[in-house]
Amino acid sequence: MFINKLTAIVIEKTIITDVLMVIKIKPNSSFVYRPGQYCTVGVNGTERPYSIVSAPYEEYLELFVELVPDGTLTPNLWNVNSGDMINIRPRAKGIFTLENNYDNHFMLATVTGVAPILSMIRDSLHHGLNSHRFYIIHGASFEKELAYRSELENLSRIHDNIFYIPTLSRPHDPENNRWQGETGRVNTIFYKYIDKFSLDHENTVIYACGHPGMIEDVKAQAREIGFRFKEEKYWRD
Repeated sequence: MFINKLTAIVIEKTIITDVLMVIKIKPNSSFVYRPGQYCTVGVNGTERPYSIVSAPYEEYLELFVELVPDGTLTPNLWNVNSGDMINIRPRAKGIFTLENNYDNHFMLATVTGVAPILSMIRDSLHHGLNSHRFYIIHGASFEKELAYRSELENLSRIHDNIFYIPTLSRPHDPENNRWQGETGRVNTIFYKYIDKFSLDHENTVIYACGHPGMIEDVKAQAREIGFRFKEEKYWRD
């Protein structure tokens, strides 16, 4: 049941793959959040949390959603269209936010886990926080799942404090036959980039968002080598 619920109108819906979509919504009242936090939305009385892609200065809330065919919410959310109304809880939550006292932000994500990372990067650029350096490793099984690849590659071209490395875990699958980038799972290659970028634990935070298995593996390795670590797990439902 929603308590003190707001409603939000669906402004735009973009299908990325059969199981991935980007949806933009506009709450009917002011909605305050910090970059990296999540909102809780619902359809037909069922609600789930979703990290926010957009930054607070943007007009709409942007969400990157994965369909779970036998899930309790996403099949209903998949059927909404522009102009439809959905429910949203009035407050954002979450502590997966930027650690401003550090200069280096080493950010690891799988598929939709890139959402809060984008929010933090967009907000930082908007406020001209050029002392922050962002290193993003974004993993997926298939190239088509890297929905924000173009945005991040463009940002890495025009900003010398942003480094973006997309990687595929199934590079030999026929669907990825044109791929020429990095390969391997995020948790198996991230240490290579700690070395490559000469990141030290005194001035670097490691962030991991997405698949719980990836996060647990990275967390164990990060703590072993003394890095501050922040996480946001996504459970399929």
